[in-house]
Amino acid sequence: MRQQTEQSVITIEQRKKIRVSGVDSVDAFSDSSIALTVEGRKLRITGSQLKIIAFSKESGNFAAMGEIDGIRYGAKGKAVSRLFR
Repeated sequence: MRQQTEQSVITIEQRKKIRVSGVDSVDAFSDSSIALTVEGRKLRITGSQLKIIAFSKESGNFAAMGEIDGIRYGAKGKAVSRLFR
């Protein structure tokens, strides 16, 4: 089982590729939305033509590609931060 880290890292490259560390699970995905649980909190990635290119439950590393419009990060569905307004 993966050890819990003190912080997760989210990296977005030119709104085309996103990498996230500390991912516990991929909860749902479609070409317009990906829902993750990151260290117990919900993370939703929105956009178009989204594709998961890597996910390791053991390391907690996740990567996806597509047109990234925004992310919402929070607990129990409440937004803590909104990017790309």
